[in-house]
Amino acid sequence: MTFSIVARSADARLFGAAIASSSPAVAARCVHGRAGVGAVATQNITDPSLGPHVLDVLGRGLKARAALDEVLSATPFAAYRQLLAIGSEGPPAIHSGAHGLGVVNAAAGADAAAAGNLLASPAVPAAMITAFEAARGHLGDCLLQALRAGLGMGGEAGPVHSAGLLIVRDVSWPIVDLRVDWTDGDPVAALGTIWQLYAPQIDDYVRRAIDPGRAPSYGVPGDL
Repeated sequence: MTFSIVARSADARLFGAAIASSSPAVAARCVHGRAGVGAVATQNITDPSLGPHVLDVLGRGLKARAALDEVLSATPFAAYRQLLAIGSEGPPAIHSGAHGLGVVNAAAGADAAAAGNLLASPAVPAAMITAFEAARGHLGDCLLQALRAGLGMGGEAGPVHSAGLLIVRDVSWPIVDLRVDWTDGDPVAALGTIWQLYAPQIDDYVRRAIDPGRAPSYGVPGDL
């Protein structure tokens, strides 16, 4: 019921994930990131606690494959889970348990991994990786291009109702955490619209947190 991608920028400064699903509020449960460490997606009868656990292991310096293996070895329900992980070094890693729902598949590149379950086509993850690697610009643009490609290849077998985009950088909070929690329209298109509005303001919001005295005005009525 979900397709997603986790990725890092070429310089490993940014980590992020993009996701879409027929379930409501998919990004609230399924995408995780930590500055300087990596990004994780947890899906297919998801256990959200696995995301922070994998990030903890990545933070100890293990590569993505070893991090997934360590965390999955400690849960009795690995067969029900689908996880994607990427760290600051080494290839990304994917786990698709034997109890994956419907059509399950995955694909990986040098700096990204994509996977899904209940897919309309097994070609969805490969299309996402191809689109990510061809995209240019901010990591957010590349992730959304991948999500659109997955949807264009058929996406999930049923209607997609929610989508999300998460990006972490060099601060302790996500610099991007955008969500469309439910719509009967196109959540991926709606997420793209929100991204276009938010992207130019990313650095301003970070600056307001770090040095409010030098931060730009909000540009709203009443703001001097």
